[in-house]
Order: sequence, then C-alpha cells, then structure tokens
Amino acid sequence: MTLDIAIDTDGEWDSSTGWDELARAAATAAIAESAFPQLGQGERAVELSVRLTSDAEVHALNAEWRGKDKPTNVLSFQMTELTEIADAAPTGPELMLGDIILARGVCASEAEEKDIPLDQHAAHLVVHGTLHLLGYDHMDEESAADMEAREVRALARMGIADPYAGER
Repeated sequence: MTLDIAIDTDGEWDSSTGWDELARAAATAAIAESAFPQLGQGERAVELSVRLTSDAEVHALNAEWRGKDKPTNVLSFQMTELTEIADAAPTGPELMLGDIILARGVCASEAEEKDIPLDQHAAHLVVHGTLHLLGYDHMDEESAADMEAREVRALARMGIADPYAGER
C-alpha cells in the first residue's frame, strides 16, 4: 500500500514533533486492525488528510457539520463509501478515505489529564479518526467495544499502551 498522508499543521502544534511519521504510523496501524486490511496489501494508493489545528477551527467545523457548538478532540469526514472501500481492487486510482482534524488545546488538555505525552494522545486520535473513516463508530455499546478493541490493538502495534486501561 502506498499511504499518502496530506498533513497540515498550524502554529499551535510543535513543529519539532514528527507529525507526518506519527500520522502515517497511526493510520497504517488502524487500517491493519480494520475490516479492510487489504488496503494495506495492494499497490493501490490510499490517501487521507490530517489537519492539526486550533480549538477555534475545530469548534467552527463541529458547529457547522455536527451542530455542536463546542470544540472536540477529533473530527473525521469520510469521503469514500464503505461499499467502495470493501470492493476496492488492489490496483486502481487513488482511494481518498477522508479528513481527520485534531484540536490542539483539547488534545493537550486530555493528554495532561491522562498524564501521557501529547504525541501518544494524538496518535490515538488519528487511529480513532481513521477507524471512523473506515466506517466504525461508537454509537452503542457493541460498536463502541469493537472500535475500542481495534484502537487498542492498533496502538499496541505502535508500542503505545492501552489508553482505556484505567477506565475499565
């Protein structure tokens, strides 16, 4: 698989962190733990964009697209239908999964609250966002448990501890 990550980082995010590599590793791990691991096995290019931005930008997007007048940690905007992903041939034109947007202030606050490094929390949120792009959600207990288990396995691939361990 050729995973193309278009990453856009605004000034609030520390430029010394290797966000490109982190986003690629997180998305690759999420794809491997999804129902579509074949996306990682063909020659077909798969693309997603990751925007690391401010709480204000995420707040505006959350209000516009989800009707929620507040910032959130991560937003995902799916661009390819699940049937197209499921039926994707190993070769062909680039498959654009969608956009993932992280809010710096919310992410930093959550990382501090969990007492983990910001880059590990951001990796978790990119995994989470990628799984949303692949059709996963957490709208009921069963789907939430499935998504959480996939996140934990994807993060383990990256050497990141289970972020839910203290919540069980």
